[in-house]
Amino acid sequence: MKFVVACYGTRGDVEPSAAVGRELLRRGHDVRMAVPPDLVGFVESVGLPAAAYGPDLQAILDAHRNFYSFFFRNFWRVREISRLSREAWEPRLQCWQEMGKTLTALADGADLLFTGLVFEEVAANVAEYHDIPLATLHYFPLRPNGQLLPFLPAPLGRAAMKFQHWLTWRGTRKTDDAQRRELGLPKAKDPSSRRIAERGSLEVQAYDEVCFPGLAAEWAPKFDGRRPFVGALTMDMPTDADEEVASWAAAGTPPIFFGFGSMPVESAADTLAMISAACATLGERALICAAGTDFTDVPQSDRVKVVGAVNYAATFPACRAVVHHGGAGTTAASLRAGVPALILSTDLDQTLWGLRVKRLKVGAARRFSTTTQETLVKDLRRILAPEYATQAREIATRMTTPAASVAAAADLMEDFVRRAG
Repeated sequence: MKFVVACYGTRGDVEPSAAVGRELLRRGHDVRMAVPPDLVGFVESVGLPAAAYGPDLQAILDAHRNFYSFFFRNFWRVREISRLSREAWEPRLQCWQEMGKTLTALADGADLLFTGLVFEEVAANVAEYHDIPLATLHYFPLRPNGQLLPFLPAPLGRAAMKFQHWLTWRGTRKTDDAQRRELGLPKAKDPSSRRIAERGSLEVQAYDEVCFPGLAAEWAPKFDGRRPFVGALTMDMPTDADEEVASWAAAGTPPIFFGFGSMPVESAADTLAMISAACATLGERALICAAGTDFTDVPQSDRVKVVGAVNYAATFPACRAVVHHGGAGTTAASLRAGVPALILSTDLDQTLWGLRVKRLKVGAARRFSTTTQETLVKDLRRILAPEYATQAREIATRMTTPAASVAAAADLMEDFVRRAG
């Protein structure tokens, strides 16, 4: 079988798709990946052939961060929010057509096109043009449902999500129709999410059912297995720092992990000072994963260790708690490790994962922009209470293992192609 895997976004967006692609390649299939230019090297390093797909990521990340930072602080300033929203979307719209052409060529002769969440619309049009099955990958419940927004009654939650899909489609409709016109497809009459479902696509839910109780039952009658839950998809790749970190962690009390993903924090110095002061107040040690933030020129202390990257699966179980940005993969890793979490979110999907961690009673959540030394101390004291550790360990027993998740996703892809054939 020939699989084309298209995914755009940060390392956290690309790794789940690469994990499935690598498993399909191991099973003897022909796999081609399309990823951002700055992640081609990462994908090739795990043995997968990759083509550059869209622009370098940094411009889009900067616009995305500016929008959500302003939105959460100034949600009533409609005019400024509208301007920043346009600035966040314009880079995506400008590269839409080029990405469509790249993917149309790659997918020629494919048995299945597998797409991540970002630019899902581009891939849906290409799959329709080639008349091949489409599989999508979701890191949280993207499609309308009554479980994602627990503060709303279920019917109102579904209606709000449907309206958001319609609003997004209205903003991208001209660009969407331009791609469809170039492919010889008719104008779209509905949002891409509805078109994807109506084509009978496979919509893989890359998180565990335990995170959203009741969601599987809500979707089961209508979608008949086409929205399966497989658990988070990761490769759990070792890093050069793992052995050193394990030795440091074992030499004292279990540390608190801090990591904020690929998007850099505004001030590395201020963030490190806040973490150091909070941990000193609590008498705790801190392990900081720099990832997308440059901490090289920031002074460190004996109780604070900074590393570039670590293997979460190996490191989290040795920690008392995990403080992170709320990315789907990091959230899943903390749940699998059975340790409490504090999510300091910077955008909407991270905020939703923060709400989920609170609802599962395994941690707390706050926006990163409103976090201070005082709030950090307060939140850490809360999640370090014994009842949070107990609940986190219980939830961990109900999480799917990384190997089982990847195998289940690959099985679904193969079966879907066979049934379509």
